[in-house]
Amino acid sequence: MKRVLTFSLLAHLCIAQIHGQASGNAAPPTPVIVKVASLKAYADEVEALGTLKANESVELTSSVTEIVKRVSFDDSQRVKKGVVLLEMDTAEELAELAEQESIMDEAMRQVARLKPLIEQGAASTSALTESERDVAGAKARIQAIRSRIDQRVIKAPFDGVLGLRNISVGALAQPGSIIATIDDDSVMKLDFSVPEVFLSTLKPGVAIEAESAAYPGRVFEGTIANVDSRIDPVTRSIQARALIDNQEGLLKPGLLMKVELQKNPRQALLVPEESIVTDGPEHFVFVVAGSGENLSVERRKVRIGTRSFGEAEILSGLSAGDQVVTHGTLRLRNGSPITIKAVEKNGESLDALIKGKTASN
Repeated sequence: MKRVLTFSLLAHLCIAQIHGQASGNAAPPTPVIVKVASLKAYADEVEALGTLKANESVELTSSVTEIVKRVSFDDSQRVKKGVVLLEMDTAEELAELAEQESIMDEAMRQVARLKPLIEQGAASTSALTESERDVAGAKARIQAIRSRIDQRVIKAPFDGVLGLRNISVGALAQPGSIIATIDDDSVMKLDFSVPEVFLSTLKPGVAIEAESAAYPGRVFEGTIANVDSRIDPVTRSIQARALIDNQEGLLKPGLLMKVELQKNPRQALLVPEESIVTDGPEHFVFVVAGSGENLSVERRKVRIGTRSFGEAEILSGLSAGDQVVTHGTLRLRNGSPITIKAVEKNGESLDALIKGKTASN
């Protein structure tokens, strides 16, 4: 649309100049649209793709083969650390525990009886040593039994959200079978790789922005936490890890995200790309000169840096505050008279500028 309007404007100018020349008059000043070159916060953008991981993530499994007696959680439930999620049959272990506790109690009573007898010389120290050994053995067996009971109770290892439940009451839990997953999603880890040339940019604390197709238009902010210690010799890239706050719970592990981070932040002099006139390897802009009704343009050579979102960075040849021609450059020469049709300020459309947003010099 911009090009159609621009060509229409140029065609109008050409007709006006032809009529002026036919009547013997000099060509009228060329109407142009200008914009003021200004300093703005600017940075080179580095883009990458990354995959989200939970801050902590575990697959809950059983370490023993046993019948499930109780399931205490639902799908996608949020739980606190230490909450009991599943209990298995422990009847046999509880019976053994009661037996060993009885044996330990008897051994301790025997120790209590022997100690005063030894002081009186009525019992040998070897009998006391044997009874104390029985107490120690019973304590060890009790500890082992309690450990086996603990293995039959699955608890949440940390605060987090559970996945889908994969087991029911009465099922036989077996080692390696996944009962459920649990993720600490309060903070998400975003792992991504960038070319090695950006190694100096990857520092802890550098801000990043991430987007996902799952949430169009939503930008998630984070910071780089760590950088891998090695560069991949095949891809010549290095992996970094950023942390993103996820208190809303929108982000899920495994989500693909587009990452943007800024390299070399600085104050840069920017002009619209359409104001750049290319002549071979050289670049020029037309700068407004003069004042009042006696306006003309100066063709000025510039050195450009990076380009982004329709703007070009000017490294030399231009100063902040200079007015550069953005539309109407095709018929301009150094010293050409001009009249300013409009001043572009906030990205207005060309149609809006031509139809009534005239300049105030």
